[in-house]
Amino acid sequence: PIEGFSPRGDRGGRGRGGFGDRGGRGGFGDRGRGGFRGGREKLGLTSKTEPRAPPGGDGGPRRFPTDHCVCVCFPGVFICRGKEDALVTRNMVVGESVYGEKRLSVEEGETKIEYRAWNPFRSKLAAAILGGVDQIHIKPGAKVMYLGAASGTTVSHVSDIVGPDGLVYAVEFSHRSGRDLLNVAKKRTNIIPIIEDARHPHKYRMLVGMVDVIFADVAQPDQTRIVALNAHNFLKNGGHFVISIKANCIDSTAAPEAVFASEVKKMSAENMKPQEQLTLEPYERDHAVVVGIYRYGGGVTARGSSCRPPLSAGSRLPQIFNFFYFFFCEYIN
Repeated sequence: PIEGFSPRGDRGGRGRGGFGDRGGRGGFGDRGRGGFRGGREKLGLTSKTEPRAPPGGDGGPRRFPTDHCVCVCFPGVFICRGKEDALVTRNMVVGESVYGEKRLSVEEGETKIEYRAWNPFRSKLAAAILGGVDQIHIKPGAKVMYLGAASGTTVSHVSDIVGPDGLVYAVEFSHRSGRDLLNVAKKRTNIIPIIEDARHPHKYRMLVGMVDVIFADVAQPDQTRIVALNAHNFLKNGGHFVISIKANCIDSTAAPEAVFASEVKKMSAENMKPQEQLTLEPYERDHAVVVGIYRYGGGVTARGSSCRPPLSAGSRLPQIFNFFYFFFCEYIN
């Protein structure tokens, strides 16, 4: 794992990223699945010391010279180099941590910029970046729909990346996680929390505009259908999607590689063209991320598609009446 982060649980080599003889999640034992996919080599992170916590203590962020923070290939995502290397994003709310992560203060001339450490063991998107993904398509000013926002851990880093000119529509079904998400959104004005089931995008159609990117981490058997439904409603032509696939949640009896191939085939049937696929070892076991482009346009959908919703009466009404149509549908249901 990258310097500055400790794998969760290292009991007898069975923890995530463990080194014991049984191999943990993404471990290096004889039973561990998958090896390190080159994220450290790609980013030039070659330190061989044992992982330690990122610099800085509970009292506040530690300061570094300017040259200790180097921009990676993605706008808004950085590697903070020093004794310990750490993946970081620029903190949009200075002085605030979201989930107890470390904060790093970097001096640039007379100004100080604060960064937040991004743990790849707690974020599929961070794991994909360190795994060597070519593009995440999330950048400053982008409008992002995040399906499966949970308590807002990764959402907060996406909020940092898109900045004040961007938007993050964070959709989460669980009310318990939704409460934490709402608390995160109170201090981050570019997050719009939506506590709804992502299987029913019509329920929040009045809150969401067209988006540039959909990121999905829903871990459901029909997750490709869920993403396609939202893409048909909200993702602009030529927009991109990033989907985290957990093989065990889709088919625990099949090999992970077969599950990934099946999901990619489903995406292609929905005008979602996969461009890149990579596994998330050693950070997550039996997980993959698929990045692609959405080419839906001209009102033509893939033959035999099951995800494109039929044209509703509301979609033919002037936009001013859509509000009333939405509540009418809620009333009759």
